[in-house]
Amino acid sequence: MDISAAAYAQEAERLVHEVAASQAGAVREAAALLGACLRGGGVIHAFGSGHSEAIAMEIAGRAGGLVPTNRLALRDLVLYGGEPASVLGSAELERDPSVARRVYDLAPVRPEDAFVLISSSGVNGSVVELASIVKERGHGLVALTSVRHSGEMKSRHPSGLKLMDLADVVLDNGAPYGDAVVPIPGGGTFGAVSTITSALLAQMVVAEIVRGLLEAGETPPIYRSANVVGGDEHNRALESRYAGRIRRGG
Repeated sequence: MDISAAAYAQEAERLVHEVAASQAGAVREAAALLGACLRGGGVIHAFGSGHSEAIAMEIAGRAGGLVPTNRLALRDLVLYGGEPASVLGSAELERDPSVARRVYDLAPVRPEDAFVLISSSGVNGSVVELASIVKERGHGLVALTSVRHSGEMKSRHPSGLKLMDLADVVLDNGAPYGDAVVPIPGGGTFGAVSTITSALLAQMVVAEIVRGLLEAGETPPIYRSANVVGGDEHNRALESRYAGRIRRGG
């Protein structure tokens, strides 16, 4: 049994190719939904808790990404809702369905906006409740999850539903149950992959949205790195079109 960096890289590479191929159709569907949102003047809101917040950051507010995007997070309860910072110390917060409506109500959401919700397990109360609210309010919803992991879990939401049950489009990151991919002698595994494959899917969706905008004769509103000459000026000019609708703090 090979326990090495090379073994992990081999598994991660295998999954990257597998996910890129198997999810190509779902990526196009997600891009069509989100691209229509942007063409209609909407903003894409991305939410993930725990490690899934890293994927929300892939979607909202990074160099090479789309400007009309907004990141939602559990810390919004503190930054915008006046809650004490101590609430973020609870490991149970992401499992609490009641926080979702506060996160949604604190966000600068308009009816034409769409959502990307990220959770590899797809069963925690906050993300499932947020998905329910998103659909209740009539927004388009893309879920980025692990179908296999979620399928082997019991929902932690009172409805018994999971994130993938509520989405218009499901993107499957291909991660196994438990996320880690390299077995350890005597039991257990190490080497999580969901962040890698989820980031790949997020960037594939952006690529398809850009392609669609270009084919429609529109200039994609894309961030430049703030660390290149003229980047700040370029970005501020684009962000001004969405004043009050996109947040870049926190």
